[in-house]
Amino acid sequence: MQPLTEQQLKQSFVNTSLRERNSISIPSLDDVRWDELDYLGWRDRKIDNVGYVVAWVDDEPVGVMLRTGNGRTRTRPQCAWCEDVHLPNEVVFFSAKRTGQAGRNGDTVGTLVCAGFECSANVRKRPPLAYVGFDVEAARQERIETLRCNVTRFVSAVRAR
Repeated sequence: MQPLTEQQLKQSFVNTSLRERNSISIPSLDDVRWDELDYLGWRDRKIDNVGYVVAWVDDEPVGVMLRTGNGRTRTRPQCAWCEDVHLPNEVVFFSAKRTGQAGRNGDTVGTLVCAGFECSANVRKRPPLAYVGFDVEAARQERIETLRCNVTRFVSAVRAR
């Protein structure tokens, strides 16, 4: 992921009002390892059920504000973005308001995602050896590319008109 400034992050949000955009609490960017991220995601420090994701789509940063669902699942769900079956973290349901008139009418898009947006770290873990001759590095690269595609697809669905 390409590095972004606080101002670039705030300007990237497509499904927020001006008031919501100005009140976004941006995390410290000093320790962010941009080269190890496929998207930047964080939870709001002030509002428990709000999260933010910024991804590069068509050579521009696109930010999406997300809200967690209220319900609990009966079984442990799988993250739809990193698709990791050995998750060391919780997965929660997030929904995002669509852009434009659809969003103003209440239309949303939802998905199951790692609660703290740990997907980039999850896909970079060395996968277990599946069989003799299994190319671990190729499998890891495929997981990284799949994550990028899944995040881009979700962000694009939020922007769809």
